[in-house]
Amino acid sequence: MFTIGIDYGTNSVRALVVRCKDGAELGTGVVNYPSGHQGVLLDPKDHHLARQNPADYVFGLEKSIKLALAQAKKTKGFDAGRVVGLGVDSTGSSPIPVDAANVALAQHKKWAGNLAAHCWLWKDHTSVKEAAEITALAARIRPHYIAKCGNTYSSEWFWAKILHCKRTAPKVFAAAYSWVELADWIPSVLAGVTDPKAVKRGVCCAGHKALYAADWGGLPDKEFLAQLDPALADLRDRLYEVAHDATASAGVLSAEWAKKLGLPAGIPIAIGEMDVHYGAIGSGVTEGTLVKVIGTSTCDCGVVSADKTVADIPGICGIVKGAILPGYYGLEAGQSAVGDIFKWFVEVVLGDVSLHAKLTAEAAKLKPGQSGLLSLDWNNGNRTVLVDQLLTGLTVGTTLYTTKAELYRALIEATAFGARAIIERFKEYGVPIERVVCAGGIAEKNPLLMQIYADVTGCTMLVAGSSQACALGSAISAAVLAGAHPDFATAQKKMTRLKKVAYKPKAANRKVYDRLYALYRQLHDSFGGVNRSADLSRVMKELLEIKAAQSA
Repeated sequence: MFTIGIDYGTNSVRALVVRCKDGAELGTGVVNYPSGHQGVLLDPKDHHLARQNPADYVFGLEKSIKLALAQAKKTKGFDAGRVVGLGVDSTGSSPIPVDAANVALAQHKKWAGNLAAHCWLWKDHTSVKEAAEITALAARIRPHYIAKCGNTYSSEWFWAKILHCKRTAPKVFAAAYSWVELADWIPSVLAGVTDPKAVKRGVCCAGHKALYAADWGGLPDKEFLAQLDPALADLRDRLYEVAHDATASAGVLSAEWAKKLGLPAGIPIAIGEMDVHYGAIGSGVTEGTLVKVIGTSTCDCGVVSADKTVADIPGICGIVKGAILPGYYGLEAGQSAVGDIFKWFVEVVLGDVSLHAKLTAEAAKLKPGQSGLLSLDWNNGNRTVLVDQLLTGLTVGTTLYTTKAELYRALIEATAFGARAIIERFKEYGVPIERVVCAGGIAEKNPLLMQIYADVTGCTMLVAGSSQACALGSAISAAVLAGAHPDFATAQKKMTRLKKVAYKPKAANRKVYDRLYALYRQLHDSFGGVNRSADLSRVMKELLEIKAAQSA
């Protein structure tokens, strides 16, 4: 038996054909989104705006699966007729305004040129004001709503984006019968669902992004929403009552899509989850394992048995029962930019995409602290633990002799310091972290970054065995749903693995990074508003002291 995982990333969609008995990956198809700048619709007048064309999603869905199947057919024993299920993951929160027939508004000619009618991509931060209003209102009258998401609602999330649409693009809001997360919409397209209220919603996006919890009856109540805007209260009736974990099916493959793809009609489609959550499953997440999916941004995912009590953790993106793995609380944190920071420096500042390898090699020759530089990893805001998308990047310690490679390494170190802040926050509140598994292209291809992460955090960094951990996780969910394995634990044991490489902390480097991290936290807490009376007068001087010692 075989399943297909479909992974919607920031710049492309990929499909992966997987053999259920052992997780062997038989075929991959990757399709770049054709619209916008590297698949993202931008507005030069507003750097917070990031949208995506839903038509690209449908185009990429068919093409990527066909490419993956064509490659899989080269393997002896593969038969498309023995594909028993599909799974879908996507970025999130990436809500799409849809009409009463579950067609994305932007797919209509009338709305195709209106950016507000497209998908509001996860990295769209235009709704900072609305997120602050939601946070303030919840703190005043529904504190339990935000207690599970670190006490701060983010501009990256569902309600903030929809409220911003209502205020800035009221015609789009009025034309939208409902809003559907990308992770839920693609399964509904495959299943031929033509009623937004019939779309099976995953608790992953609902709980982490839309303030959904069974404990308080699902979505936020209408009284709460009406205080934000009466139109949101009306919209609630056109959304959903119940969200589901991965034991539920999002539907079955429609005859129309079965014919397009050459797959059996009626095979089950796994419930949609965010890419990093299925990526955690594809990386073998268990209680005690933290999975870091490192890409344009980074998401940190862990699970704790639902039989246990999990403390509310300030600054964490969410603690949601049933998210990631059924029977567990799913915990998520993350950094709003990691790979995007390196991409910005090399491709925007330096203007040469080919420099990544050269700068990495030069940066690897430097010792920790030798550059005298210290950076903050906030070029796209801070997701965790400050949850403030209006924060920006900072580099301290530049001189007339600072090199490109030194700046490049400082940016890598900044992301490692941000990763350490998250790990320490989890541990502070009793979340067990016994091992760290990293997934994504950066984890696979950049030994320098992985060693710096190990040295900064004090944790051994392991690497997921699959280069397509998110798509693999989606395929695993489909395999369990189709009955190829009795449960997720068995499926993960059979279908996932780790690479043999392990990056262990080096004691000498760790000692220097402890000093640098202390300085990072001074900058972090001061510029992040945690400590408004911080004395930063020694930061530059101590950086110079570390530089002198490391250069001797």
